[in-house]
Amino acid sequence: MTDGSAGAAEGARFDTIVAGGEVVDPGAGFLGALDVAITDGRVVTVEAGLDRRRAAETIDAAGLIVTPGLVDLHTHAYWGVTYWGIEPDPVSARTGVTTWLDVGSAGAYSFPGFRRYVAEASRTRVFALLNLSSIGLIAPSWEFANPDYWDVDLAATMVEANPDLVLGIKARIDRNTTRGVGIRPLELARELADRVGLPLMAHIGSGPPSLDEVAELLRPGDILTHCYTGGDMRILGQDDVPHAAIRALQARGLVLDVGHGGGSFSYDVAEKLLAHNVLPDAISSDIHQMSVQGPMFDLPTTLSKFLNLGMSLPDVIERATARPAAAMHRPDLGTLRPGSRADLALFRLEEGDYTFHDVGMVARTGTKRLVNTLTLIDGKILPRTPERELAPWAALPAHQRR
Repeated sequence: MTDGSAGAAEGARFDTIVAGGEVVDPGAGFLGALDVAITDGRVVTVEAGLDRRRAAETIDAAGLIVTPGLVDLHTHAYWGVTYWGIEPDPVSARTGVTTWLDVGSAGAYSFPGFRRYVAEASRTRVFALLNLSSIGLIAPSWEFANPDYWDVDLAATMVEANPDLVLGIKARIDRNTTRGVGIRPLELARELADRVGLPLMAHIGSGPPSLDEVAELLRPGDILTHCYTGGDMRILGQDDVPHAAIRALQARGLVLDVGHGGGSFSYDVAEKLLAHNVLPDAISSDIHQMSVQGPMFDLPTTLSKFLNLGMSLPDVIERATARPAAAMHRPDLGTLRPGSRADLALFRLEEGDYTFHDVGMVARTGTKRLVNTLTLIDGKILPRTPERELAPWAALPAHQRR
């Protein structure tokens, strides 16, 4: 795939040309047979028919899809400290995800370690939503069950000390997390988000609280994750009609995020909402110790599910690049615009007979599958390395083990 011979020519103007691929970057308006030229870790130009002799190195992308590095809006990357976290770089190298937004793994007490041991230690770009709970996701759940952990002042201090990494606030709102304390944690998360001027991401699943209570506290620019959950907080009513308040909020700028994970994606709900034209604004993985084992597996597999649900390749890629980057207020990421960081992903779009599953192991067949072949960050190939062993508690539920 890599051809260094072209770089022997004197006067090479580019470090690298990714040549011969089909570029899919709808956010930047690049669609078609185009080459991508890179120098000093940044995109210089995207155009057809670049002379390969102008580059010190050529990456042959013939027959492949070339996209911006994927931006995953819902991940858990705090390996070794939290129940859910996995190490980013080995997964990024095989999936094309160059930007991870870790959503709530770290609370105020553990955020300094997240900065030093995850964000600063990874080649992958790793940002965070700070959990309102000061203990974050050290355990499977329950982080809001004790009001002593609802420290808005400490959380605000941590946000203000880390503006380069903290891009928003996270609150998981379901019956397991809140354990009888009602909607109060989300009210305080709303207060915190407004105080620091950042978006709020709310997780939904099975209540109480109710989706109506959650909807009252959401604003345009916020993120509702697990938008296709099959839990009783789902945005599809029992009458198969989308929740009116959520639909109105989405029209005003609420971001509906997939967050597939191990328990938050239902084919039945997704198909019915798509039929109502309730499309996700971001397709994310919710990758963690369990979901990486399946049936989610990784972001390319999740994107493949939506391709086979009828969404076009440009629409799917946009929801894993430009749109999540916009939700993070980082339009410099998830793009191949000249001057941007040279984060790229190369994929084969394979055709065959495939079977995909939702979290309840409901099966759907498909004919398309995205498979990553190469990941570049700052114009450099991210090498494939072994992934860490899973934690001893990382066992799939019985119904997913097959």
